[in-house]
Amino acid sequence: MPSALRRPKPGAANPLFVRALIAFLALPGVVAFAVPLLLLRPEGAGWMISTPGVLVVAVGAMLLAWCIREFYVAGSGTLAPWAPPKRLVVSGLYGYSRNPMYVAVLCLVAGWAIGYRSAAIGLYALGLLIAFHLRILWHEEPFLARTHGEDWRAYVARVPRWLGFTARPAPRRPG
Repeated sequence: MPSALRRPKPGAANPLFVRALIAFLALPGVVAFAVPLLLLRPEGAGWMISTPGVLVVAVGAMLLAWCIREFYVAGSGTLAPWAPPKRLVVSGLYGYSRNPMYVAVLCLVAGWAIGYRSAAIGLYALGLLIAFHLRILWHEEPFLARTHGEDWRAYVARVPRWLGFTARPAPRRPG
């Protein structure tokens, strides 16, 4: 069993779990929870979230938890850039989307926007979508191609970047 997945001695903290918890609090915790709540205007939005909003937030939270678990268990790492998975994660939701964690965060933020009928959070969600997409194109996918080679190329060929849209490279022009 890999050392990162072994049970720690009683009373000892598992370093990987601690890094995963810190990464969650620092990244999706801020992006999907703290910022949307800071964008709320109590006098304009009210503090009662609507049922559809609660449902969308709950779905997003469950999806996010599942993705974080896959990084921890299947990849022996965390969602943080400073402690990424050691192996390419292709199981769980990663079998349906190459970026389900981003989908989960966007679902959470959309749930807040729906639940509080907040245009500010809706615009924030749109900004996140654009930022996530650019990060994926310019940083994450080139990094994964370099570090995982043929495994990454095979994964890209069978799993869409988002949901239902397989990324296909533009055809090369002769000459």
